[in-house]
Amino acid sequence: MGMTGENPPRSRDALRAHCANALAALEGQNLLRRMREVDSAQGTEIVVGGRCLLNFSSNDYLGLANHPAIADAAHEAVARFGTGSGASRLVCGNLAPHAALENAIARLKGTGAALAFSSGYAAALGTIPALVGRGDAIILDKLCHACLVDAARLSGARVRVFRHNDMAQLEEHLRWAASSDMRALVLVESVYSMDGDAAPLRAIVEAKDRHGAWLLVDEAHATGIFGPGGAGLCRELGVSERVEIQMGTLSKAFGSSGGFIAGDRELIDLLINRARSFIFSTGPAPAAVAAARAAVELSSGPEGDVRRTALWANINDLATELQDLWPDPPKGESPILPLIVGAENSALAIAGALRERGLWIPAIRYPTVARAKARLRVSLSAAHTRAQVAALVEALRAVRGIK
Repeated sequence: MGMTGENPPRSRDALRAHCANALAALEGQNLLRRMREVDSAQGTEIVVGGRCLLNFSSNDYLGLANHPAIADAAHEAVARFGTGSGASRLVCGNLAPHAALENAIARLKGTGAALAFSSGYAAALGTIPALVGRGDAIILDKLCHACLVDAARLSGARVRVFRHNDMAQLEEHLRWAASSDMRALVLVESVYSMDGDAAPLRAIVEAKDRHGAWLLVDEAHATGIFGPGGAGLCRELGVSERVEIQMGTLSKAFGSSGGFIAGDRELIDLLINRARSFIFSTGPAPAAVAAARAAVELSSGPEGDVRRTALWANINDLATELQDLWPDPPKGESPILPLIVGAENSALAIAGALRERGLWIPAIRYPTVARAKARLRVSLSAAHTRAQVAALVEALRAVRGIK
């Protein structure tokens, strides 16, 4: 029977009170988040609250989110295939653009096949529980993305965490799994999303091979940036053929949306049959898939090389400037240059001061990063000009009180 009175039932009052108390607690810890509406397309400048701000927070590393050729590919896909896929890809939603994108990803990654998901999160949540479960072991880096952590928990496998990039502790966990005769899956990122540093992939590959483990490398922040044609850090380091599972996203360097898994044909066929986030999701929208394919192909060609050169010039310039400007400056290993502040309220204050000066760099706080490790996560793009990077340096110098 539906609610007919004017007053909500006590259960709704209780829920409202619970939410209000939780929100108040977050605000008291300087951890409350609010979304701010952006009134423009993604780019090095965005409009927020009627103000045009320099944007140093986006993952659009190659500046492709507004590229005309990629937008044209999306428009053409809408004209031919409509706005939605209509159903799960195993029902009737497996469209030609999906296959074309997966073929392009497999060529880029040098793998036998690839599978596209609606997001990188969905790729992790579908893939990991499809491969391991109760009686198996998952060993993951402490700074792995939330999607890998959640997928590990969902799998039911026994989970062991090793200190960030700590090879000795990884070896210890691998020996534990081998001695217990457990199938083991190691989870790492090639470039870590909040610290911007790289994993010691060669050493990790050697370790997992010694102990007979499988390895999943999340290349979300490396694909498009490293390696020939932007194939990723695994390809750049020459270990991709020894990495069983390569994961990535289409929403960062490729300026679209979605996620993918690349690997052997047998792996992909198994995921088609077991990955629940694939089986029970409507296929990604044709426009997003076609845009991603165009971005992959553009990144693999001469224009991609030009954009990577421009991006690395920006990274090197800013990293050099930060050496004398910021305590514990980032090394510039990737487009992600974290400026560690520490206290959440201090990070919020600096982000607010930068916003007043016309720069958009939101404060990153717990639980995205550890408590008391709040930071400004500066993300660079190939599209940033030298003048824009110089404006960032000048603003940072002002808010830090450095003359």
